[in-house]
Amino acid sequence: MVEISIEYEGDLHCSAVHGPSQAKLSTDAPVDNQGRGESFSPTDLLATSLGTCMATIMGIFSQRKAIHLKGMKIRVEKHMLENPRRVGKLAVDIHVPVALDPAQKMALEGAALACPVHKSLHPDIERPIRFFYPGE
Repeated sequence: MVEISIEYEGDLHCSAVHGPSQAKLSTDAPVDNQGRGESFSPTDLLATSLGTCMATIMGIFSQRKAIHLKGMKIRVEKHMLENPRRVGKLAVDIHVPVALDPAQKMALEGAALACPVHKSLHPDIERPIRFFYPGE
């Protein structure tokens, strides 16, 4: 169990503290939803969670297999829907910095798709995921 403490500061701003580390982050409503867009929105954090979770699980896998992923780049593109307002699509591009054989690719991509955030997303959220490797 991990506790995260959140305080609503007014003007659509929140601050959150991660219990174990005391790390802090702030959120703001996006410009298209009455905010000023001065920080990550809550749905931006969802997109961020997906990308960083995939990177972390791929990192765990790669450490066990002696694959060096340092410098891997992930881009998550969040698409919102209206009525009701919700995340409709999280498109993910993963740029792997090393060439891998087909079996390694399949295993690494399977690890990414097994990340807990990916598995926790509602099935109505589209999740197109593309992997890019050097020389391809």
